[in-house]
Amino acid sequence: MNFWSLLLAASIDAPGVLGSDAGKPRSAAQRGSAPGRFLAAAALLGSLLIAGPVAADLPQVIERVKPSVVVVGTYQRTRSPQFMMRGTGFVVGDGRHVATNSHVLPEKIDEAAGEVLVIVARSAAANVQQRAAQSVAVDKEHDLALLRIDGAALPALSLQAAGTVREGQSVAFTGFPIGAVLGLSPVTHRGIISAVTPIVLPGANSSKLNAKVIQRLRSGSFDIYQLDATAYPGNSGGPLYDAGDGEVVGIINMVFVKETKESILSKPSGISFAIPIQFLRELMQDANQ
Repeated sequence: MNFWSLLLAASIDAPGVLGSDAGKPRSAAQRGSAPGRFLAAAALLGSLLIAGPVAADLPQVIERVKPSVVVVGTYQRTRSPQFMMRGTGFVVGDGRHVATNSHVLPEKIDEAAGEVLVIVARSAAANVQQRAAQSVAVDKEHDLALLRIDGAALPALSLQAAGTVREGQSVAFTGFPIGAVLGLSPVTHRGIISAVTPIVLPGANSSKLNAKVIQRLRSGSFDIYQLDATAYPGNSGGPLYDAGDGEVVGIINMVFVKETKESILSKPSGISFAIPIQFLRELMQDANQ
């Protein structure tokens, strides 16, 4: 039923049709004027329609997000394979910057051998393009990095306002799980925010503490997002976004978090984590982006 049909139905003198008063004549005062009933019904329907934003279907959100999700890796003409994937990233800001995890970046680039840092992007038309990239800002504490890429601007993702993520919120993430083994086609997983939890908790005794946990405790813990969807190696650095509107709420992390959060486990779990987007906002501000 469209808006006008709803409006017509709402403006009908229902008490004179339904209920115990059905069929009984009513006075003009009881009925009210037709224009008055029409305006009241319009106001009611209007309030229902603007009560909140209408979320897009997830397929539409994915279609909008995918052109902004890129592969991060290195390229060297004289080696085989020439391109080596290291993780996922996504376009932010002015369309010429890519966010990812800092652990995705190589510790050293062999410039003498012709090795360069690159991203691989796929346009909406499925055209694949490789762009040279340079690291412009790194936040080791939160395992984040910001890259600047060559060429024309790519479609950038919007970042959700800080402090709006809630447990139970429906989210999705798109990236390149298992690297090039499954092909460099973006894959999407869906889930919810299972918990907003500290990145590290002190162990029951000193034997449960390793060097990375001790360093994290000294530098200060911070909250992360625990997910009920499974991310895989290769997803690191990818966007975690609201399933309804596509705004990025976090950055998938498969290494940095597990080294501290799951340090007491002999076998890491299949739980996935993400770094809150507020830390990327701060990094972009420091880089004047």
